[in-house]
Amino acid sequence: MTPHRDRFSGCLIGQCLGDATGFAVEGFSPEACKRYIEDYLKTEKAGEFGSFPFPFGQYSDDSQLARELMQSYAARKKFDPADYAERIKLIFAEKRIVGFGYSTKEAVKRLFQGVSWEESGTPSPSAGNGSAMRAAPIGLFFFDNPQMLIRAAHDQGRITHRDPRCSAGAVAISGAVALALQGNKIEAGSFIPTLADWTNTIDPRFASELRKLIGWVSMPPEEAVTHISNAGFDPDYVDDEEWKGMSAYVISSVLWSLYAFLRTPDDYWETICTAVSAGGDTDTTAAMAGAISGAFLGIDAIPSRMTSYLTDRGTWKFNDLVELAHRCYEIKTGSSENFSR
Repeated sequence: MTPHRDRFSGCLIGQCLGDATGFAVEGFSPEACKRYIEDYLKTEKAGEFGSFPFPFGQYSDDSQLARELMQSYAARKKFDPADYAERIKLIFAEKRIVGFGYSTKEAVKRLFQGVSWEESGTPSPSAGNGSAMRAAPIGLFFFDNPQMLIRAAHDQGRITHRDPRCSAGAVAISGAVALALQGNKIEAGSFIPTLADWTNTIDPRFASELRKLIGWVSMPPEEAVTHISNAGFDPDYVDDEEWKGMSAYVISSVLWSLYAFLRTPDDYWETICTAVSAGGDTDTTAAMAGAISGAFLGIDAIPSRMTSYLTDRGTWKFNDLVELAHRCYEIKTGSSENFSR
């Protein structure tokens, strides 16, 4: 069945709120993040905790670039990686980007030098999560066509990241959104193998680590994190940051986001809290987990008291984001509204 349009808006709002919630404590230790969860996220005081100079509700490049991807789709009436690459260049040129990874910055430099989007991505062994963090909209555009989803996730990703693990991570996140849109129940035993099969077409190493998640989902977070944080460890990978928790390495961060969703698929806010609890690259893990959760549960399951804070330095607030998601829905389905769930 065609999903309800509120799942499209749920995906984008779910990503932005997860991002904003994690952005407030990006780089914090797991211990500090757990205190943040108990003292602020679970006491309805999150609005009091910003990341100077930004207030709570500011989302980062993760969601800015996902939003740009949806803007491209809305303008072109299709997925157009060349147009998307130009939009990535523009948001950097206009200094609108809020936080960014080294690999993405270097790729943008190459785009400005005239390198084509097919070749601009930073090569291996750079394997950060910069292409996965923004890939959720691909799941909206191609939820009914896995082969097109895989190709589009790879194409949007290689604009900035050429390592196949990065493309596989983008497939995993967009694929998770697609699967979340299609069902009313999530079963890890079928959800994970499907994603593993899709990612295997891009990078078997990633798929192999993803299959291990079946055994980790049943573990409590404090036990699961020890396995997931080391998943697919590559001694050649050099991170741009010295994270005190979950790093930006694409395999571990994507798996942790999937874990957070699969632990509590029926509870958006608990999913976000789990994603943040590992510390480190919290804006990205919570953004990815939030996008999947929002696509599954729909926008009504996301706390409205929190979505009212969403902002991108005074622009692109809640209503603007919802309108964009609904425009994309209309393009995808040919309908302004669909009530099948």
